[in-house]
Amino acid sequence: MNDIPINLAVEDALSEAVLREMLKQSLRNFSVGQCYNKGGFGYLKKLIPGLNHAAKGMPYFVLTDLDTEECPLSLISSWLSQPKHPNLLFRIAVREVEAWLLAHREAFSDFLGISEDLIPVNSDEIPDPKQCLINLARRSRKRTLREGIVPAQGSTAKIGKDYNGQLIRFVQNSWQAEAAQVNSPSLKRAMQTLLNFEPIWEN
Repeated sequence: MNDIPINLAVEDALSEAVLREMLKQSLRNFSVGQCYNKGGFGYLKKLIPGLNHAAKGMPYFVLTDLDTEECPLSLISSWLSQPKHPNLLFRIAVREVEAWLLAHREAFSDFLGISEDLIPVNSDEIPDPKQCLINLARRSRKRTLREGIVPAQGSTAKIGKDYNGQLIRFVQNSWQAEAAQVNSPSLKRAMQTLLNFEPIWEN
């Protein structure tokens, strides 16, 4: 079976790690080329019309967070004025990619060393997944995780000094999309998109 070439476009390093893991765990032969990762949704929003056009010759997977937007459909319509090309896979984490990490409750509770009962069951309904994750990390007895994920006392930073590093390690070593999608409908839809995708090659 031939590899399916695909380029990625994401908000940050953590989203990139999650997306690469999703591709790997889909057990399909995706071959990743470039990854556009400049930081933030503003960059992605500016980029996506060009990616939609480029998708005629090369598939792209774009992953962004819903954040405070009302719903995924309103976000997509505000970002894309032209019809979406079938080779442009555009998925939205509800409300942030951190919700997809929390959705694998058993693995994340083991990672932090906390009770699984502390992690919400339906992660897509968490209003602020990043803050929820940080608050859970405060309860961890693992000092390295607490100091890496939680902002230092008195700091104006919103995340800890090794936030991405610690969470990327979790994604690469422990996170399973199949288990997580049980608690996250938006992740389930994203995985289904990958499983069903067949690129269209224009002559």
